[in-house]
Amino acid sequence: MSKTHLWITGGGSGIGRSVARAAAAEGMLVTVSGRREDALEETSRDHASIFPAILDVTDAVGVDAVLDAIEMRHGPVDIAILNAARYQAMDAADFDSAGFRDHIETNVMGTVHCLAPLLARMRRRRKGRIVLIASVAGYRGLPKAAAYGPTKAALINLAESLRPGAAVDGVIIQVVNPGFVETPMTAGNQFPMPFLISPERAASHILAGLRRDVFEIAFPWPFVMLLKAARLLPYRLYFALTRRML
Repeated sequence: MSKTHLWITGGGSGIGRSVARAAAAEGMLVTVSGRREDALEETSRDHASIFPAILDVTDAVGVDAVLDAIEMRHGPVDIAILNAARYQAMDAADFDSAGFRDHIETNVMGTVHCLAPLLARMRRRRKGRIVLIASVAGYRGLPKAAAYGPTKAALINLAESLRPGAAVDGVIIQVVNPGFVETPMTAGNQFPMPFLISPERAASHILAGLRRDVFEIAFPWPFVMLLKAARLLPYRLYFALTRRML
């Protein structure tokens, strides 16, 4: 019986690296993609079932070529975790159109560049699972997340829109909404990060979610519930709360 083939973008560090290693330990065949060869080699070191494939997700043509090569080498992708992302703290004082565009190109269009060919292939095969890594920052506007938050809100909405139609053709769409995870991406944050968890713990939550047909995989639960409740607050109360976060 062939192994489950898992493809992870943004697999060179953080959550992507931890998911790759945990999945390989569970017996999956894992392909990890990212822009930095050294980071991908570090992810796959000492793991015979993890294979690197260099990729810049902002290059739509390149994505098609790499996906072709991955599937020719290891067989069809059974599960794809679209995790590649950019994060830079941004607020009114340092709002920048070029930086905002970079977030859109990586976090949204980079995901779309992978999603389009994956959907086409999986729908033809009438099976597959695609997981979009969004964030609890997509639930509602947060200070310092003026570029990052809108991209993650877009991914949540995208996953919600695609799930019913994809399911008709046997393809499962899921979204992951992590809170703060201790990764290189969050290392530069100059503010307290409540309920901060390790990438290994995040990987455990994600793999548990893959074993079920839930739409949203969100963690850590106390932080998720706080932010879900915050979505119900009227603007006057919500802005009074977020001003205190600055």
